Amino acid sequence: MNRDLLMSDAVHFRISYEINPYMDRSCQPDTEAAVAEHEAIAAAHRAAGRTVRAMESAPECPDMVYTANGAFVCDGRAVLGDPPAARLEEIRYFRSWLKENEFEVFDAPYAFSGQGDALACGRFLLAGYGQRTDERMHGFLAELFGHEPVLLRTAGEEWYDLDLAVAVIDERTLAYHPEALEAGSRSRLHELGLELIEVDAADARAFALNLVSDGRTVTMTQGAPRLAATLRERGLAVVELDTTELRKGGGGVRCTALTLDNTAPR
Repeated sequence: MNRDLLMSDAVHFRISYEINPYMDRSCQPDTEAAVAEHEAIAAAHRAAGRTVRAMESAPECPDMVYTANGAFVCDGRAVLGDPPAARLEEIRYFRSWLKENEFEVFDAPYAFSGQGDALACGRFLLAGYGQRTDERMHGFLAELFGHEPVLLRTAGEEWYDLDLAVAVIDERTLAYHPEALEAGSRSRLHELGLELIEVDAADARAFALNLVSDGRTVTMTQGAPRLAATLRERGLAVVELDTTELRKGGGGVRCTALTLDNTAPR
């Protein structure tokens, strides 16, 4: 889980439009600092023993640094994202990279935020909808890959992707912010029989849940001390990184890495 990752780069990262509540064209990221943050994330993944594959960003795609939205990948097959119009140009680059690297590639039949709204957790696929992903998309994924979809509607555009509201720590453990999910979705999460770690609003709004975990090491943002302490108490190694500039576009550690080693239930 999360041992083989695709990352782009932050060379062309900027705020050219506003498609989530965090983006403000009057508050541009410092490119040099953003590149340094991104390189530190990649270095932390490698230090944890993960493979990081690189895809060069395109000048006309300022959000390409957030590779998680480009697709959902499982067992050598990839379903491309179908993002907001401002980011559609990215998809042809993901298509090319995935095909060149011998993944079988499928188009999304409905609006789809890629891995941002599709988090694999054992036999489950945590399936975000209501903001950027059409709920019908998850029936398509379930048929293709065989996961049991767990439909989770996020509670407003602040949580525009599920990976801001829920994090997979391992196949038996999730962290989540209750108020980021609508009531019915919170109930559905509690029915799964998984161990749940509640994260408070302060940590969640600091992008604490936008993390990458391989079940041994958790790579996450700085500024979420309560969650970091909880994870360490459970015996996990926790690496906390600065994501100040990357967060100006509405993304963090999880957003910058597309997982390539998801597996379907056996």
